[in-house]
Amino acid sequence: MSQASLARWFPASTALWGLLACAPLVGGCLFAGPSHRGPPMAHFDGEKFQNIGDAPALSASQLIGAALKEPRGEWREYEDLPPGRPPPERVGPGKLKVTLINHATVLIQADGVNVLTDPIYSERPSPVPWVGPKRVHPPGIRFEDLPPIDVVVVSHNHYDHMDLPTLRRLEEAHHPRFIVGLGNKALLDDEGFRHVEELDWWQATQVTPEVSVTAVPAQHRSNRGLTDQAETLWAGYVVSTTGGPAFFAGDTGFGPHFAMMAARFGPMRLSVLPIGAYRPRVLHTVHMGPREALDAHKVLGSSTSVAMHHNTFPMAFDGQDEAKFLLLRLLARQEVRPRFWALGFGEGRFVEPLPSTPAAVASVCAAEQ
Repeated sequence: MSQASLARWFPASTALWGLLACAPLVGGCLFAGPSHRGPPMAHFDGEKFQNIGDAPALSASQLIGAALKEPRGEWREYEDLPPGRPPPERVGPGKLKVTLINHATVLIQADGVNVLTDPIYSERPSPVPWVGPKRVHPPGIRFEDLPPIDVVVVSHNHYDHMDLPTLRRLEEAHHPRFIVGLGNKALLDDEGFRHVEELDWWQATQVTPEVSVTAVPAQHRSNRGLTDQAETLWAGYVVSTTGGPAFFAGDTGFGPHFAMMAARFGPMRLSVLPIGAYRPRVLHTVHMGPREALDAHKVLGSSTSVAMHHNTFPMAFDGQDEAKFLLLRLLARQEVRPRFWALGFGEGRFVEPLPSTPAAVASVCAAEQ
């Protein structure tokens, strides 16, 4: 089997495209990022992080074996789709608007604060610009049309989620606050980023009196190369709002962490959940498909959920529209259809506050006046 053929089959999150291409020329540690070092704790043994759920590391041989057994879905050629309308500069107290940009890049605007998740505007999520999965459409919102970005949250250090070229553009244009998991600050510090804060699971940081960001568990892995597996933390984030919590899952498989979040935060006002890169089956420990995302929506008690992590980069075996269409079929079969949106790229919608939250009470009072 040729190297080019293999490159089409491996998920981008393993960084194998670039590593396979460069392995004959360089050592295996190329591209590896800095590692977290600290005392052991529940999910860190002093060298590597662990998941709460049962999510063993996937070996190259497992991925190659799956590639030989399962057909890959179809992806269309690049489509130069028109961008969406520019989002508002800000939304007022009690308001929340969510806009899907592409892949796991979502703009969450709430209570005057703009949060951007796992931003990627690059052509490829890869350590090198000439190999790896290439995007099949432009970002749904032009970079120039982004509103002022106050906070950027990065779930983990895989190339499709921690895209350094995009982060540099944001640093230059918006000077935001970057929030990352343990061990990831060193990489951004080395790259010259000025306002980086790293959090452990369940740690929170205050953005404004009304808005805070809490890092929460995810079931995934991390690495920038072959020699730094699980040496920095992966996470999701809960953004507090006056109308209830908004959850960004990052990359994750389905696991016990969703019930833990529901117990700690109560029902979610908004959950942004991944649905793509779920085939072959071996990926289910670290990636959710539509079925698992719908289960997560229910466990979280989410009032509204939004699908992400699909239809942008041909990263795994599911076809371009496969995850979205399966989600829509599953929703249609529910006795009571959940509010789970498959937004178009560049599409934004307002999300109502949860009942009995300050935003909901203020809205009722305003309507009665």
